[in-house]
Amino acid sequence: MKILGLETSCDETGVAIYDSEHGLLSDVVFSQVKMHAKYGGVVPELASRDHIRKIGLLVNQATEEARIGLQDLDGVAYTAGPGLAGALLVGAGFSKSLAWGLDVPALGIHHMEGHLLAPMIDEVVPIDMPFLALLVSGGHTLLVDAFSLGSYEVLGESLDDAVGEAFDKVAKMLGLGYPGGPLVEQLAKSGDPDRFDFPRPMVNRPGLDFSFSGLKTHVRNTIAQHPIDAALKADVCRGFTDAVVDVLVVKCRRAIRQSGAKKLVVAGGVSANKDIRNGLEMLGKEEDVRVVFPSMKFTTDNGAMIAYVGYRRMGLGERDKTELAVRARWPLNELSPP
Repeated sequence: MKILGLETSCDETGVAIYDSEHGLLSDVVFSQVKMHAKYGGVVPELASRDHIRKIGLLVNQATEEARIGLQDLDGVAYTAGPGLAGALLVGAGFSKSLAWGLDVPALGIHHMEGHLLAPMIDEVVPIDMPFLALLVSGGHTLLVDAFSLGSYEVLGESLDDAVGEAFDKVAKMLGLGYPGGPLVEQLAKSGDPDRFDFPRPMVNRPGLDFSFSGLKTHVRNTIAQHPIDAALKADVCRGFTDAVVDVLVVKCRRAIRQSGAKKLVVAGGVSANKDIRNGLEMLGKEEDVRVVFPSMKFTTDNGAMIAYVGYRRMGLGERDKTELAVRARWPLNELSPP
């Protein structure tokens, strides 16, 4: 079974082909980061227009790299949500039209289920459910109990800013540019960890929810009290990163002990951050839990994860209904098994 996967939820156009026998045949991504950088964030209308310009070209590139024709496809999977409504509609409309023309099934995929299963795309050691998952991105911060495909319980989530959003906002306060996460991570390497002791929100409260708006406000107030120079930028980035890592570690430790999980999957764009990886790997050693990350190329948005989930679900017979429908907001625990 060969499944074409298309990802257009935000500012990356991702197209990939996954084969049930040979694994990932191709994976191409076009990032709109340069286009949005001058605005300091993603402009939804521009994102949608650029998806329209690129999606057909990337499908051609993906089939060429896979050395197959469109007629060899057995199905088309696409991101149906959550995400920017206009961007989602571009991918959904293209995918359903292509599937109809090829007389193959189409299926809308939950974006966060794609991230959840991303470590399985090129796994060296098999990762089987059930497992505990931490999903961290620009739009989400979720702790999830993953029982089986489509059977998920959200144990905790951010009550305000997602962790990736907080990274971007701190970068903007410091005038670092967009996207901010990699820039904050780079500057934190040279920062003094003892200069600023930022709060660790909600670590002393029961439960598994997160909050990053108070930490962000504390960072803003700190910046306002000091002249902005290279040292301040590095030290703020160091202090902010350490606070985020501590919060994630505390919440994951609590979830591991409450659930009895022996596997922790960490995925989403923010899972590329090396400080976060190091902190959670240390947690895994302390709690005797296997910690699994996706390959770096699958941490950010991509078509490969959509193609893979499409293969898993369509292989069990799941198909789209005829109507064109996307969901800008779509809680993960509303999914169901195929």
